[in-house]
Amino acid sequence: MTVEDYLNQFSGEVRARLDEVRELIRTESPAAEESLSYGLVGYKLNKKPLVYFGGFKEHVGFYATPNGHEAFKEKFAKYKQGKGSVQFPLSEPLPVELIKDVVKYRIAQLTT
Repeated sequence: MTVEDYLNQFSGEVRARLDEVRELIRTESPAAEESLSYGLVGYKLNKKPLVYFGGFKEHVGFYATPNGHEAFKEKFAKYKQGKGSVQFPLSEPLPVELIKDVVKYRIAQLTT
């Protein structure tokens, strides 16, 4: 399965948000390699995990392992979380600036 195959499983608001998250990541980190990993869309920079995201019925899951969640725990606090994940519900606006900040943070972690 390719990233396009994965994304094509979704429609409506979920697909729109997935496309938006994808574009944010690609804009902030054009050198990152995109692939399907762990059943999610994943990005690697310098052969190391940058961030992952995935679509679900009621939310978009965002994964900034291994240290992005700890660094942004206060900003993530208002969202439902799992181990290494945060859920951005479809009922709320996508936190574009927060996603950008996390991606920038992870890039700095992988390039310094």
